[in-house]
This record gives sequence, structure tokens and C-alpha cells, in this order.
Amino acid sequence: MADNYLEEKYEQFLKRKDAEHEAKCRIWKKRLEAYRKKLESEKEKNFKKI
Repeated sequence: MADNYLEEKYEQFLKRKDAEHEAKCRIWKKRLEAYRKKLESEKEKNFKKI
């Protein structure tokens, strides 16, 4: 009985850990995309000034 309980808790922990990791990855990709767009717009502004 205790083994089943611990196994369930461990599986829940792994699922929660995976979900948190995926959320962090999504946030990272979103920030990276925003940064790339910012660089591109700055590059265009500097190019137009020349």
C-alpha cells in the first residue's frame, strides 16, 4: 500500500516537473522571438537613417 502511494506521488511529481519545464520553454521561446523582432526593427531603423 505504501509503495503504491509513493509511486503515485512520484508520478505526480514528474508530471508537475515536466509541465513546469514546458512552461519555462514556452516563455523562453516567446521572449526570444520578441527579442529577435526588436533587433530586426532596430536594424531597419538604423538602415533607414543611413
